[in-house]
Amino acid sequence: MRRVTDHGGGVWSVPVPIPDNPLGHTLVHVLETDHGPVLIDTGWDDPASFDALADGLAVCGTSMPEIHGVLITHHHPDHHGLSGRVREASGAWIAMHPADTAVVRRTRTAPQAAWLDYLIGKLSDAGAPEDHLAPLRAARASGRGRALPGLRAALPDREIVPGELVDLAGRRLRAIWTPGHTPGHVCLHLEEEHPAQHPGRGGRLFSGDHLLPEITPHIGLYEDPDDAAVTDPLGDYLDSLERIARLAPAEVLPAHQYAFADAAGRVGELLSHHAARLASLRELIAAHPLTPWQVAEAMEWNRPWEHIPYGSRNIAVSEAEAHLRRLVKLGLAEPVAGTRPVAYAAV
Repeated sequence: MRRVTDHGGGVWSVPVPIPDNPLGHTLVHVLETDHGPVLIDTGWDDPASFDALADGLAVCGTSMPEIHGVLITHHHPDHHGLSGRVREASGAWIAMHPADTAVVRRTRTAPQAAWLDYLIGKLSDAGAPEDHLAPLRAARASGRGRALPGLRAALPDREIVPGELVDLAGRRLRAIWTPGHTPGHVCLHLEEEHPAQHPGRGGRLFSGDHLLPEITPHIGLYEDPDDAAVTDPLGDYLDSLERIARLAPAEVLPAHQYAFADAAGRVGELLSHHAARLASLRELIAAHPLTPWQVAEAMEWNRPWEHIPYGSRNIAVSEAEAHLRRLVKLGLAEPVAGTRPVAYAAV
């Protein structure tokens, strides 16, 4: 198992386990301030994860009751899950971008079956077969909707304001809005000289899931059952990547895997990956129109479609739809009139 890492200059990373997930853990970063330690993300809401965080804090020379504040890069449960327990143990404030705070609020206050109704409708419209929809319909009928993750997530009590310095005594930490993975994802730029004097204009960057050394983060649809607006998450993500490349941090401290340099090089790889994927999908729908489900079945994943777990197929279809929306936005594809579920064709 990974151990706590001292990155120097009052920054540590604590690996907090994610139960039954191939990612293994979330790297919770601890930032020393004049008013006490501040956490960047917290990890999954699980007793073993909470214990691992507490043990890691002890290695950093602090403890849960001493935590002054919590900065959340985005609302996903492997990042925000333990925020409530940390606040209960310490009285710490919790800050998040308002777009993701709105997601947390919706998730907490939605009627019991609202998210299942939404998911069934979205998947049906995407062309999911009935055998995939049947378990969701059964869960809806039995009232098991409250088993969905994230329903206990803490409501933040502060906002992270893009472009502004976070109010941290003795530190210069600036919020950079990087939507794509979620609508309110933020990176946090530590505008201080690197303690090892690594080359680069811009100190260190806490990148959350926006920029990872080997993983391409999931870019799906922004889920809001009450909002019919057509968003472009992949376009948001690509624009956000280019902003980070221009920032040129000396080192990136992501929430998964390991710290790395050359942010601009990694951004270039991700931009090339998505450009190739968009071109491949356009060729696919140029042959004949396909529904988002059919596109997802044909896309290249890290394993054959028949080996992708049930829940991961929902994520894959969402990612396929995000790419189709980008093609439509670029004028390279369009929905075929009169099709239901809607099929897409190249233009």
